[in-house]
Amino acid sequence: MANDDRALTYDAFLGGKLTLAQPKLGYRAGVDPVLLAASVPAKQGHSVLELGCGAGAASLCLGRRVLGLTLVGLERQAAYADLARQNAHDNNIAMTVHHGDLANMPESLRSESFDHVIMNPPYFLRDRGTASPDAAREEALGEDTPLSTWIDQATRRLIPRGYLTIIQQAERLPAVLNALDDRVGSVIVKPLSPRINRDASLVIVQARKGARGALRLAAPLILHQGMTHETDRDHYTPQVAAILRDGAALPLA
Repeated sequence: MANDDRALTYDAFLGGKLTLAQPKLGYRAGVDPVLLAASVPAKQGHSVLELGCGAGAASLCLGRRVLGLTLVGLERQAAYADLARQNAHDNNIAMTVHHGDLANMPESLRSESFDHVIMNPPYFLRDRGTASPDAAREEALGEDTPLSTWIDQATRRLIPRGYLTIIQQAERLPAVLNALDDRVGSVIVKPLSPRINRDASLVIVQARKGARGALRLAAPLILHQGMTHETDRDHYTPQVAAILRDGAALPLA
């Protein structure tokens, strides 16, 4: 994927408060990184590391909602790392983006610690389903590095009492919880359901380094109004519309 204007679209997020260049083909950010960003309890002056930052959607949504953050991203696909830098510059949000692999993290990152580590890791196991014909999209969506490695590296980068926040497919929740070891606690699981009376399709999981609180299963966030999709309108619930269009926060508990 080349960062050529002919190969890109320019998409509005947060009701137009943020515009992101994304590839026409390949992985494209949707609502998931916006919901992830909304769930991060960051405050002015905090530092945030996003593992697998792609074109920067989650970090930049967070940086638009909370001013004065130190934003850092790690992305192994060079073209997406370049897009994240371009998007940060074009939206006037300071963000440092490292090109590198999670399992072989750049030395400059290994010496840093952060108040928050966030991630939207690949959802799909490579031994299930059909691989995408687009190599960049397949690399973004198909798990190559184990989820346990993502969570271990995230935990290592956190300061004491720092927050780890991850969005993942609901069916992968057991793997997420299994990878959270005794270095973290006070885990909150927030199910995300497409509609009322529908099974959750995604979960947001948040844990705190050095905390010892019990696991909490929060009330689900319902994404769409109504029992079924009846028209071309999106029909987001008021809470979700406020997140997606106004940059509102998403408290997990």
